[in-house]
Amino acid sequence: MIDPFTYVGLPARVVFGPGRRRELPAEVERLGAKRALVISTPEQRGDAEMAAGLLNGRAAGIHDKAVMHTPMETVHEARRVAEELDADCYVTVGGGTAIGLGKGIALESEKPVLAVPTTYAGSEMTTIQGFTEGGVKTTKLDPRMLPRTVIYDPELTVSLPPSYSGPSGMNAIAHAVEALYGEHANPVTSLIAEEGIRALGIGLPKVCAEPGDLDGRTHALYGSWLCGIALGAGGMALHHKLCHVVGGSFGLAHAPTHTVILPHAMAYNAPAAEAAMARVCRALGAANAPRAVYDLIGAIGAPVALKDIGMPEDGLDRAADLAVRNPYYNPRAITRDGIRNLLDDAFHGRRPAA
Repeated sequence: MIDPFTYVGLPARVVFGPGRRRELPAEVERLGAKRALVISTPEQRGDAEMAAGLLNGRAAGIHDKAVMHTPMETVHEARRVAEELDADCYVTVGGGTAIGLGKGIALESEKPVLAVPTTYAGSEMTTIQGFTEGGVKTTKLDPRMLPRTVIYDPELTVSLPPSYSGPSGMNAIAHAVEALYGEHANPVTSLIAEEGIRALGIGLPKVCAEPGDLDGRTHALYGSWLCGIALGAGGMALHHKLCHVVGGSFGLAHAPTHTVILPHAMAYNAPAAEAAMARVCRALGAANAPRAVYDLIGAIGAPVALKDIGMPEDGLDRAADLAVRNPYYNPRAITRDGIRNLLDDAFHGRRPAA
């Protein structure tokens, strides 16, 4: 029996495949733009220079000021720079940090944004973004944040070391898992989410064992795209609330935070999301979904404990208090004691119970 559902397909133009970054100038032209401001983090300026080189005369300049958790002042600064350089579109190159800045710009500007992801976060496919202002991270949901076009070129991810590739891919898996039991979950997004998890389950071990494996890179990038689509349509739940609270309040890196918390959020929700857990098990060829995800994290050498990525133990009570305020939709009722125990397990990196 199929339960009633509502499915909303989000608009997106996707250009996927090895070498397709070379089509960037044509895609900018297709948007009717003539001068693109290329955006990246300081660390990924080399990728931004690559994009600007491809654009040649269509590059208005490079703005490498994107930072974690997307402070609103960085959004305003990027828009000011674009005005000074007479740019009529933006090209974001990099991972979730650069993509996040582009999403903030898209929310406040009529100028089109084109994304060239170089990690597996998949956030370029979601209408969701966390922004930091006054030391507090809040989440906004708006379809205007979607890039007009996304170019996926697996070759651009080959230089991403395993220490980044693994958590980045686990962040994408987190998108799909939440989409499986999100408020707007439906048969279409669930199929997409399961396929995304399956592809990442194949690609991530290859990528982390042999960074130059282009087949592994292609699987991982394909999976991250699907996981992003699933989250964008299915919605967020407890896992993302916890990550936004912990990451934004304690300055933890985005992808490692998602990596560590995911199996514990799954274990918390498992009793109320049996169909979702069955899909994860099928995708990963496992019998227990939270344990399978935890074991995948260990297999690719990614962090499993909050204490190892900078979370202070004396911050757990504050994190639990913040997490139960204005909670997101979740299939299982959220209790302060339950969240505190979840965070304690994540802090110590315990393997979820069977």
